[in-house]
Amino acid sequence: MSRTTKGDRAVNLTIRDMSKRYANGVQALDKVSLDVSPGMFGLLGPNGAGKSTLMRTLATLQEADSGSATLGSMDVLRDKDGVRRILGYLPQDFGLYPKVTANDMLDHFARLKGISDASQRKATVDALLERTNLADVRHRALGSFSGGMRQRFGIAQALIGNPQLIIVDEPTAGLDPEERVRFHNLLAGIGRETIVILSTHIVDDVADLCPSFAVISKGRVLLSGSPEANTRAIRGKIWRRTVAREAIEGVQKSLPIISSRPSGGEIVVHAYADSAPGAEFESAEPRLEDVYFSAVAGHIARPAA
Repeated sequence: MSRTTKGDRAVNLTIRDMSKRYANGVQALDKVSLDVSPGMFGLLGPNGAGKSTLMRTLATLQEADSGSATLGSMDVLRDKDGVRRILGYLPQDFGLYPKVTANDMLDHFARLKGISDASQRKATVDALLERTNLADVRHRALGSFSGGMRQRFGIAQALIGNPQLIIVDEPTAGLDPEERVRFHNLLAGIGRETIVILSTHIVDDVADLCPSFAVISKGRVLLSGSPEANTRAIRGKIWRRTVAREAIEGVQKSLPIISSRPSGGEIVVHAYADSAPGAEFESAEPRLEDVYFSAVAGHIARPAA
């Protein structure tokens, strides 16, 4: 999963056997190990899979019970001040001061990041507003921003200080299609010499943006690697059938169905099997969505390069 990058800033993130159990007994992380190179890395999983726990731990917001994480030579779990200096973080719930303008809020964040020189701070803010296509609304109050504008502002603040590690947690949830495309274009332009971890349950976001990814469920990494290699690995094992709505419950109970979606008043189901699970099934070319659902259902659990 290694990648050649320009310059000396590019470093890898290595996570080994990271575990976290909450006081209520929930095992949020169970010996999670990942290798993340510079570029876009997708972390896929259902709600409650442990994605946000892992992201908050890497962002120094909570402690792991055991395990390790290193960013180059930096100990992520111990050198919290060092991590914060080179981290950009956009959490799932990104709070804003609604009456403060985008310009003033970014200026405040730049101060917090240690940019004390006023002219340097202004140049930084101007460049980030241009990059996120918010320059024209820089003097508008953040409370008047749309969801997509808020997310782009969130990326702008995460980019202050040229971070080496950027974490974005469920960034496109709730965005309309136009804003989602705009946000994708913004993210795609960031991940070159920087590690960008995209934590999401939206498979298409990972398929569109990430050359490497992992699936996590119930705190465990089920598989990792490239979308293409993992998709090839299940070729010939995905089967499709159209089912009447009134028959779907029986089909789901009796067959290895991994996903279903409505289509034209009926339901299209996908099944995982070595051979056709029934006469009405036809072979389907697998997509990353099939990899994800197959892994979560327990049909595949092995890494692919």
